[in-house]
Amino acid sequence: MLISGMLIPLLEASPWALFIGRFHPVLVHLPIGFLLIAAFIEIGRRTGKVSVSESTVVFVLFWSAVSATFACVAGYLLSLGGGYDEDLLGAHMWKGIGVAVFAWIAWLVKSNRLAGKIAFGKAVYLPAFAVALLLTMTAGHDGGSLTHGDGYLTQYTPEPFRSLAGMDPMEEKVKEIKPITDVQQAVVYKDIVQPILEARCTQCHNASKKKGDLRMDGLALLMKGGENGPALVAGKGAESDMIKRCLLDESDDNHMPPKGKPQLSTEQIALLSWWIDQGAPADKKVSELTVPDQVKPALASLGGGSATGGSGGVKQKESAIASLKVSPAKESDIQALRKAGLIVNTLSQDQNLLEVSAVNAPQFSDKDIALLLPVAEQVTWLKLGGTQITDGGLKEIAKLKNLTKLHLEHTGVTDQGIGQIKSLPHLEYLNVIDTKMGDAGLKNIAAMKGLRSIYVWQSGVTDSAVAQAAKQSPGLQIVNGFSEAEVAQFLKAGDSTATKPVAASKK
Repeated sequence: MLISGMLIPLLEASPWALFIGRFHPVLVHLPIGFLLIAAFIEIGRRTGKVSVSESTVVFVLFWSAVSATFACVAGYLLSLGGGYDEDLLGAHMWKGIGVAVFAWIAWLVKSNRLAGKIAFGKAVYLPAFAVALLLTMTAGHDGGSLTHGDGYLTQYTPEPFRSLAGMDPMEEKVKEIKPITDVQQAVVYKDIVQPILEARCTQCHNASKKKGDLRMDGLALLMKGGENGPALVAGKGAESDMIKRCLLDESDDNHMPPKGKPQLSTEQIALLSWWIDQGAPADKKVSELTVPDQVKPALASLGGGSATGGSGGVKQKESAIASLKVSPAKESDIQALRKAGLIVNTLSQDQNLLEVSAVNAPQFSDKDIALLLPVAEQVTWLKLGGTQITDGGLKEIAKLKNLTKLHLEHTGVTDQGIGQIKSLPHLEYLNVIDTKMGDAGLKNIAAMKGLRSIYVWQSGVTDSAVAQAAKQSPGLQIVNGFSEAEVAQFLKAGDSTATKPVAASKK
């Protein structure tokens, strides 16, 4: 009864079973290596190239059989977690068992343990060994398809082998969102949402690999959800599981995409959340939906146009913090920010610099700024557009000495507050669109030595003040208008804007 009680947790999807099962990718390499070593030894012995005793081959075959057996056990335990195509999983499982069985047969025959019991024992050796090798290759192919999607190993088979094998012509899979010529006429799901999901999500949620029993390779399948229920709640992006998982700490087991996989950008999360907020429509165009101001830059980044007065061949300056390296932020401090609804992304693992965005936390206010102070050294991009920030919060923001990019659009900041961030030594980009900052604030901030670009559209800044500031600071780009092309160029350039002055009035 005691042994039975100990084994039961390993026969179902328990933490112990899944813990052991996740060693399958490690263990499965052992029989592959042992069988290949045995094959090379046999070839060398039979061609007279190497001189190795029979006992050495027997020893290698024994461990190939043992490791194949352990790999089978771990593979079974891993499969208990679900989320795999049943037919492909079954084929992979039986081929893996076949590897173990024929490896044991080859060892038994080679070690003469069956010589006295089976008259044709020695004749069985090479066929059994060959079958074990063949099943190893085919099982590996199935394993790759289970993990990375159907046809993973053969996806990039080149010509002429592709034609000789009767395979269809190679199709390039969508990896990133392609530029959209006219964003306003783009169908939101087909042209924006689906490419994001294909680039970041369908690798683990497709027909052959359904992690959590969820498929994201079709709208109907996405709406159906998985074992944890619906992936999204139409009209409620913040309450949708697919959005909440993206906002979890990357080290959290429930974070999606998993740690180590390409992550969604802040703009991509904002676009997905916006689409869900709009009811997750299947065929609506951007022009048919309500677009909040904080989503417009993300939409603009999808376009392929260039900004008016853009780089124009002017060599971009290297960021002042390009070589800066700071100590890692404490995990507890990052968790506190995420708990407040902020998105925290690591911009550079080597430098430990962070991007903090309140795109999903419009309630963020001056009293919440204190959460940023423990990571003051690490934060270099800060996006507070559309929040409740006022002049009172700028005094604390001025303590983020490594800040290079600051979004304050659609907030309550004024000339009085903007002067408080003049002390930031590395600030390169400032967005004060639709604020109460006026001519005095522009004159004050334009004198900053490191500032490269400032967006003042729909603020209290006048055209004459823009012209005067551009004249006094010829290396500063002042954008007194707003177009999708301008924002698209800025976002794609990673916020390294050109130094050519712009003083265009588009009010």
